[in-house]
Amino acid sequence: MTRRTIVAMPGDGIGKVVLNETIRILNSAGFEADYEEGDIGWEFWCKEGNPLPKRTIELLKKHKIGLFGAITSKPKDDAANELAPALQNKGLVYSSPIVGLRQYFNLDICIRPCKTYKGNPLNFIRRGKGGAIEEPIVDVVIFRQNTEGLYGGVEWSNPDNIVYAALTSHPKFVKNFGSVPREDLSISTRIFTRTGTTRILMAAFGYAKKNGYKSVTLCEKPNVIRETSGMMFKLAQEIQKKKFPEIELWNTNIDAQMMWLTKNPENYGVIVAGNMFGDIVSDGFAGLIGGLGFACSAQMSDEGIAVFEPTHGSAPKYADYPVSIVNPIAMVESACMMLEYLEEKEVAARIRKAVAEVIEEGKVQTYDMMKMTGSADVLANGAASTQQMADVIIEKLKTKYSNNPDYEYEKNS
Repeated sequence: MTRRTIVAMPGDGIGKVVLNETIRILNSAGFEADYEEGDIGWEFWCKEGNPLPKRTIELLKKHKIGLFGAITSKPKDDAANELAPALQNKGLVYSSPIVGLRQYFNLDICIRPCKTYKGNPLNFIRRGKGGAIEEPIVDVVIFRQNTEGLYGGVEWSNPDNIVYAALTSHPKFVKNFGSVPREDLSISTRIFTRTGTTRILMAAFGYAKKNGYKSVTLCEKPNVIRETSGMMFKLAQEIQKKKFPEIELWNTNIDAQMMWLTKNPENYGVIVAGNMFGDIVSDGFAGLIGGLGFACSAQMSDEGIAVFEPTHGSAPKYADYPVSIVNPIAMVESACMMLEYLEEKEVAARIRKAVAEVIEEGKVQTYDMMKMTGSADVLANGAASTQQMADVIIEKLKTKYSNNPDYEYEKNS
């Protein structure tokens, strides 16, 4: 294996501990890399007025690959109040550094797999015929357009004359909002581009074809959001017909999809959506495989820069516990996505097999897997700490899946 440098961006709260434990697991699995820490998150907003310092951007430019923990985001006024005194009242406005990172590097392709682990006590179950309990296998991969839509940041409160004049040129604005005082208006735009939409659709269809999925589901709302969702649906139809006729195209509205995902989740394979709806539907499917403690993601540009992160937040209420209680598996899975991206598929397979065996055995479980409410006393009630979960995964790697002549890498695992 070629030794690489990975930009490790712990961020805030629990991001720091889950990233550290994941690096321990990567080292134990035989992945050879150096890690340079990148500054990002709330600490740097408060003391520097910038949650995404330029030095971190330069690190990613140089090394191309990042592992990211989690960030804390707060409302506009709270963020301003927590700035260092010397930085207050200078017009600084907080914006999410991970969104900024996505937009700066055009990390427009976001992939969020949601796959069942056998034996996970948090797996979705339902009643079948005659009241039998069924546990459908979820194997869904969500493709989320990562840089446009409602996350584009084109917003106004009390819009200025130019913006207001543009809005009043639309008859529906005049009819529905023309009598609203300008200072009472807050406006967020939802902008889709043909280029960005085409790229995420092509990525979704290409992944489905490569990995044997029979369908791609477009999850938007073209019956109401006619311009943006409508363009995405039209492009999906064109791409499917011209380039992927063997892959079925399904079209579902986001609201109906959130109902159907708990009725027949096994029917879905690859799902593609814009930024907001992709975020929503991926969290919905994550709930079927155990929650955000198992939800991983990758985001990448067409210029070879990629960042891998769990989809959970920084959980600041847990960050100061003397012993961390959070589940590190989402971060570990994100690192496995990084390994696959780097063509280190054997290492990724070893880690995933170790994780799968730990989950199926059920001897070591974090508090979420034991269906406990998160609190400092869960460890005293039998829950594993973050480090203990990492330790048992590492033990599996050492005793069964690392440098073991009896272990044979399964290329389709």
